[in-house]
Amino acid sequence: MSYERFEVPIVPAWKSRLSLYWQLVRGDRPIGWLLLLWPTWWGLWLAADGMPPLWPLVVFTLGVWLTRSAGCVINDYADRWLDPNVERTKDRPLATGAVRGREALALFAVLMLVAFALVLTLNRLTVYLSFVGVLLAASYPYLKRYTYLPQVYLGVAFGWGIPMAFAAVRGEVPPLAWLLYVANILWSTAYDTWYAMVDRDDDLRMGSKSTAILFGDLDLVALGVLYTMFFVALALVGQRAGLGPYYWAGVGVGVLLVAYEFVIARGRQREACFRAFLHNHWVGLAVFAGIAADLALGPAT
Repeated sequence: MSYERFEVPIVPAWKSRLSLYWQLVRGDRPIGWLLLLWPTWWGLWLAADGMPPLWPLVVFTLGVWLTRSAGCVINDYADRWLDPNVERTKDRPLATGAVRGREALALFAVLMLVAFALVLTLNRLTVYLSFVGVLLAASYPYLKRYTYLPQVYLGVAFGWGIPMAFAAVRGEVPPLAWLLYVANILWSTAYDTWYAMVDRDDDLRMGSKSTAILFGDLDLVALGVLYTMFFVALALVGQRAGLGPYYWAGVGVGVLLVAYEFVIARGRQREACFRAFLHNHWVGLAVFAGIAADLALGPAT
């Protein structure tokens, strides 16, 4: 009698390796890509005053995935000392030793080179700005060792696609772009603080720093201030860009979505804070929908 059907199938070594790399770049967890995509698309649509040209849209959409993936790799490489001791991250490929540090650096280099090759098809100003983006992405993971504000720096890095988008479409970076950039920094700091609240106990034990630790018992108050400033900045963006009711409706939906985050995470439980973090994808989508709808359907300004 044959028992072959009960045997565990043999997975080729190359396929197992690719699976580990896919985990390393968080290919199975698209939330980070989406949180980076929405503000980049905010910038593209506002820079183009509507639907952006196809090629910049392709370059920035692919670039978002590539740079976010590279950021995850370098983040895990920098956190090799921390991740094995944190409940949420202890099973990551670098934390378990399934992927070596040298492999991670090579993967980071490949991803950034492909992203840079795409940027080279755009204008010179965009190429120059991309060097700043590389520096921000590569340095961010090390901030948590030295400062309580890595979440702010994440916003600086995550939002860099905004000035690059204006540079690619308009050939310049106007004040509107920087105002939108500031709005994104405030938003990113807020949602990444939810994320940091998940790991706060582990980070305190290991000596890692974050805004969640800095804010302490005033974390929900600080988050309220950050989100309020974010929506004020969005209001200034809408006013300066001459946006109409569709935009304000999108921002209004965003306000309601953020209010719901405070409802679900008011007890500060780990799972609830993580759900609040994930929920920000819908906030970014709501704002983008408002921008896109207003530029497509609103009265000409």
